[in-house]
Amino acid sequence: MTTATNGPTLAGKTLIMSGGSRGIGEAIAIRAARDGANVALIAKTTEPHPKLPGTIYTAAKAIEEAGGRALPIVGDVRDDDAVEAAVTRTAEQFGGIDIVINNASAIDLTPSEQIPMKRYDLMQDINARGTFLLSRTAIPHLRAAANPHILTLSPRIRLESKWFEGGHLAYSMAKYAMSLVTVGLAAELRSDGIAANSLWPRTTIDTAAIRNVVGQQLASKSRTPEIMADAAHIVLTKPSGDASGNFFIDDEVLAAEGITDLSRYRIGDSEDDLQLDFWVDPA
Repeated sequence: MTTATNGPTLAGKTLIMSGGSRGIGEAIAIRAARDGANVALIAKTTEPHPKLPGTIYTAAKAIEEAGGRALPIVGDVRDDDAVEAAVTRTAEQFGGIDIVINNASAIDLTPSEQIPMKRYDLMQDINARGTFLLSRTAIPHLRAAANPHILTLSPRIRLESKWFEGGHLAYSMAKYAMSLVTVGLAAELRSDGIAANSLWPRTTIDTAAIRNVVGQQLASKSRTPEIMADAAHIVLTKPSGDASGNFFIDDEVLAAEGITDLSRYRIGDSEDDLQLDFWVDPA
């Protein structure tokens, strides 16, 4: 059953998302499912991690309970054959692909001198290569869609030295590479009417991954993943010819639609206590 909506809807649209077993990706998928969208997830998580609850199957169940149709595909976004097979299977099962969500991302904040190159390579392979691979593989299907979008969860590229003083150069390089995919595909695909945009949160988002990497104490200073889900819904329902090559911030997207009371997304008691995310200036 499709949830009623007074605005633009993703009903009948097909999304393919990297990751999505938990956190922001799952929230975006569930929001689309509430409209009656089809959501294919390509992810590796088949068994719950002790510190990272949720699997591709629990996410698929949540999508279907929200009113959508789910297609969980066990696969690695770094694997060419796996991604090609996932895109083909999604298009065959749902009759096409309308939206690509590049959600999968690895994070390691170890300073440059100490980070093992294996961890550096992992972030480059998942963040940079995985984003490029899924996006480019889906292009032929997006060309046939009525309102095609590619949305990548990555920040605006900031080159001022202050953004590198935290000692997370390797992670910054990997996230900026995702953002370069947005810049490049927006230019390459403009004549095809395929929108390519990035979305990033103003504040930290309370997810299990962030709690494990940054710290449990950050939860009360964060917003919930639903703010990113609602912002993504707004971006993905815009006409693709009207908005491409943008680096959206979640609360700015909502504010442009007249949504300024963000208290429902807040975990702590005060807006003043919110922790800004990487590469974001105060509003």
